[in-house]
Amino acid sequence: MKLFVLVLNKINALEPLFEAMMKAGINGATVLDSTGMMRVLADDEHADFPMLALLRHVYSPERKASKTVFVVLDDRQVEKMTAIADKVTGGLDEPDTGIAFTVPVDFVKGLNKAHD
Repeated sequence: MKLFVLVLNKINALEPLFEAMMKAGINGATVLDSTGMMRVLADDEHADFPMLALLRHVYSPERKASKTVFVVLDDRQVEKMTAIADKVTGGLDEPDTGIAFTVPVDFVKGLNKAHD
C-alpha cells in the first residue's frame, strides 16, 4: 500500500479531482489547507530574503494557498491516481499545478475496503 500525497496548487481542480476519483472507485481522501515555503517567506515582512519574496510574487502573485490531498491506495491504484491528477490539473509537469508523491504504508487500520 502507498500513501499518495498531492499538493495541489491549482486549487480550482480540487472538486473535479474528487469527482474523477470517485468515478474511478478511489475514496477516502483527506484534504488540508496548506501554504508553501516561498509564500510564507513572501508574506513575512521581516524575512531576511527580500529577493525571494519578490520572485515569489512574480511567479505566482494570485495563489495564496494550496490544498494537500492524502489518500491510501493499493499499489495498483497509484498509476490510476496519477493519471487522474494529471488530467484534472492539465499535467503536474506544468508550472504551478502541483506535485505528487507516494510513501510506503506499513500499517493501516480502519480502511474500508468496500470501495475496491
